[in-house]
Amino acid sequence: MNTLMIREFGDFRIPDSNCFDLTKTNIADCIGCWTCWWKTPGICIHEDLADFYRSYINADKVIIFAKLENGFVSSKLKTLLDRMIPLFLPYTIFEKGGTWHVPRYPKYPAIEFYFNYEFEEEADAHILHDYIHKVIEQFHSKEICIGHVSQFQEASL
Repeated sequence: MNTLMIREFGDFRIPDSNCFDLTKTNIADCIGCWTCWWKTPGICIHEDLADFYRSYINADKVIIFAKLENGFVSSKLKTLLDRMIPLFLPYTIFEKGGTWHVPRYPKYPAIEFYFNYEFEEEADAHILHDYIHKVIEQFHSKEICIGHVSQFQEASL
């Protein structure tokens, strides 16, 4: 299985995986220019994620280890999620009660999202879960797993 690990914390060992370490990577913000849709379809004007895009779309599974800040994704992870828009077409469809970008590729990886934050209120954890689930669902991932890092099992890989 081809796995891509996106990491903001920890030193996890995942066999046959590529690691995209957000602690060592600077990602330019999306500037909303739409170049990735209209001028150079599927290619962002910023070239800092070209290898990441290839690794992502060729992965069977993506495992994200997110370091939450105040109960929400970090600015770096939010930028990465925003910058994944070139992986989809500029057209939208209405289904399941919402608007969805049309897939650019025939398959997208399953995604596991693990965080290292202890929520004081269950309602706050629910907000994060709903947000992450909606984002990942927009990424056309068929399998979605969201949980505390204590639920991650290296042995099962």
